[in-house]
Amino acid sequence: MSTNSAGPVSASELRRRVRAAEALKAKTREMAATNALTAREAALKAAKAKEEADVTAREAAAVVLRLFDNDAGLVSELLGVPAEELEREAKPVTAARAKEIIETLRTRAERPRPTRTRKPRVDAADAPASTPVAPAPVVTTDDSRADAA
Repeated sequence: MSTNSAGPVSASELRRRVRAAEALKAKTREMAATNALTAREAALKAAKAKEEADVTAREAAAVVLRLFDNDAGLVSELLGVPAEELEREAKPVTAARAKEIIETLRTRAERPRPTRTRKPRVDAADAPASTPVAPAPVVTTDDSRADAA
């Protein structure tokens, strides 16, 4: 039973259809491989970002504990994080690294921040009454004036 109602299919048409089907398979495989590579690269980037975030969180826990004289109970109450979790996160961070981060934070805190001068605000009650502005006269090509509409 043939799906083509026009009659039998020639050998050259069959070869063309087979080539088209094989080309479609090859394109599908290529797209699948590209998709797999893209997904793998995205997963690697996400894993790296997660690792960096984990390191930052561990360092922050160590710094805050060090700044509060290792009072995990107080820090736990302030941050709403269990004390055991804070201590566990802070443990892998060396004291030298915590001191380095604290010094960096102190340096940033001591650095003067650029300040922008702000224009004084004029309250609506203090604002002068606005006068209606007359439209500027329009000059025509023959140097005569016409009223601006």
